[in-house]
Amino acid sequence: MTRTVRRTGRTMQVAALGVTALLALSACSSSDDSSSTDSGSSASASDQLSGTVTVFAAASLKESFTTLGKEFEKAHAGTRVTFSFGGSDSLAASITGGAPADVFASASPKTMKIVTDAGDASGTPATFVRNQLEIATLPGNPDKIATLEDLTKSSLKVVLCDKTVPCGAAAQKALDASKLKLTPVSYEQDVKAALTKVELKEADAAVVYKTDVHAAGDKVEGVEFPESADAINDYPIVQLKDARNTDAAKAFIALVQSAEGQKVLTEAGFLQP
Repeated sequence: MTRTVRRTGRTMQVAALGVTALLALSACSSSDDSSSTDSGSSASASDQLSGTVTVFAAASLKESFTTLGKEFEKAHAGTRVTFSFGGSDSLAASITGGAPADVFASASPKTMKIVTDAGDASGTPATFVRNQLEIATLPGNPDKIATLEDLTKSSLKVVLCDKTVPCGAAAQKALDASKLKLTPVSYEQDVKAALTKVELKEADAAVVYKTDVHAAGDKVEGVEFPESADAINDYPIVQLKDARNTDAAKAFIALVQSAEGQKVLTEAGFLQP
């Protein structure tokens, strides 16, 4: 009787250990499954971006941002990136006036400040690239323009961006530093408009960004000038407070700041921040 009881006790102990082991294995398995599920959910969440993200961006960003927009849509099926390109001051005025947008990329801290001072930005703007001025001339540079001072010749038709636009403010800064006075045939509302005047041969030269000369290809010729080093513009980007698609806005800004985004921008002629 005693032996039977002892055997039964041992049997119960073994059984209990077996159950304990099974429960432990089950718990581990459950934990692993949970971890796997959480990981999968996280990965899935990153791919669940959808809808339209509206980006207001400086005119000089048109080519590079259009490329990045296509890459964004390709990486996130179900999303669409719409752009409004123009003079940074005009875009800032539109934003503070209530125009719906998710992201603002400006060509200068000064124009970005218009938006932040109005309380229309979410978070702190971050500089993502810089840009430098260059003189755009007709193909072949028939007027033999070699310096910024050459643009002051009365025989030349020169176009500048308006002084309220970042490219115009930078050009004026370079002229002031050189103590040069220049009377352009027209002031344009954004850098693309200034460049177009040269492309259409309505002007002999324009002071624009290097990136715009690069984008124009053989339609114009670029002339570098040393004074441009004293008038380099920082480009800040920020999510807007009233963004309707915050997840996509954050993801687009992340793409712009990523190594992939920086590669597209530097290939377009932008300088790293």
